[in-house]
Amino acid sequence: MKRLASNLVGSVVEAWQEVRIHKTRVMLSLIGVAVAVCAITTVVGLGAVAQQATVEQSERAGGRAASLYLSASMNDGSTPIEMPEIWRTALERYQIDYASRVVNISQTVQFTDGAVPVQTIGVDPPYGTMHRVTLDEGDWFTDDDQNRLAPAVLVNTVFWDRLGRPDLRTHPTISLLGTGTTTAVVTGVYPALSWETEPAMYMLADALTALTPVADSNFQFGPPSYELWVPVDVSGALVTALQRDVQGALGSAAFVQVNRQDYAAYQDGDPYLSLKLTVGAIAGLVLLLGALGLVNIALVTLKQRIREIGIRRSFGATAGRVFFAVMMESVVATVVAGIVGVIAAVLIVKSPFVENFISQGQVTDFPPFPVEAAVLGLVCASAVGALAGLIPALVAVRVKVIDAIRY
Repeated sequence: MKRLASNLVGSVVEAWQEVRIHKTRVMLSLIGVAVAVCAITTVVGLGAVAQQATVEQSERAGGRAASLYLSASMNDGSTPIEMPEIWRTALERYQIDYASRVVNISQTVQFTDGAVPVQTIGVDPPYGTMHRVTLDEGDWFTDDDQNRLAPAVLVNTVFWDRLGRPDLRTHPTISLLGTGTTTAVVTGVYPALSWETEPAMYMLADALTALTPVADSNFQFGPPSYELWVPVDVSGALVTALQRDVQGALGSAAFVQVNRQDYAAYQDGDPYLSLKLTVGAIAGLVLLLGALGLVNIALVTLKQRIREIGIRRSFGATAGRVFFAVMMESVVATVVAGIVGVIAAVLIVKSPFVENFISQGQVTDFPPFPVEAAVLGLVCASAVGALAGLIPALVAVRVKVIDAIRY
């Protein structure tokens, strides 16, 4: 074992010395390998950012995995007045920290050019975390907002534009019309989706139901619903338990539905498999071109070293030692090029400019540079070196001592 380790270390050191001696000849081919490794590592790293952007976009729409959706209504279409108490009891029983009521209703807002019905969503503070809501201005709801005399509202950019984009530090207010006029304070602005052309806003559920009591309201978008963010491994059991508890509390005169609504509940297999295969094929082609360039340089270099190899064989070097030494020259060279390529890829992927360009403002939790991307780059570099050194090594083994000395 010691002899094997000694031979391995000796071959690596010898290969490194040969690379240093012939560095000018192999420089261009190693640059190609480094660029190829940098390309494949960068693509894999950027793929992780793009995947995170896709996941976060899905979580904004349907919640994080696993998000449960609970709705309840009486068979005559009315909203059960017992639901707030049933909801609080369920949260305490199952110790759920992230949960929110969701009330969709139309609220009339007085603008300078007239009164306009605005789609309003009443939520609880955890909703922002559950749906990764990002704000362009201001802050998401906090528990302190529950105690405001003037309710806080978060408006979309369409709403904000219609207000004339006031500075939130001036505490701009709006008038909500109903049975009476209520003054609300705009505390934040969130980006409107690409298809949104009308004003919309968020309010705290308690503030909204105080303006429009559940028993008296006309929910144009359906009855209030309830959302929970729970661990994936217990989501199935919680669906069954909540369905049983709420249905039992309301009786047979109610219709209760509990189900998962997050993106992960509807995916089978790896949704990014086709992208990964495409990237792998392109990267493989790039590395193959780099390997061909390295083979050509290695063969030219070997032709000038035939006399050296013959002398080594005459002093007792075995065919296996010559084969391994020649192949290790390519492996060591490409590993060094791979390290350079991986370092360049990390600098590119973690560059703030590149992160902002790729994420397009859709990523709040940037993933760290994937270790598997760096490992993949080094493995590819080593494999390219082994393949590129295989042909020259076979040629070196077939060299006859007497012919090499005469060369």
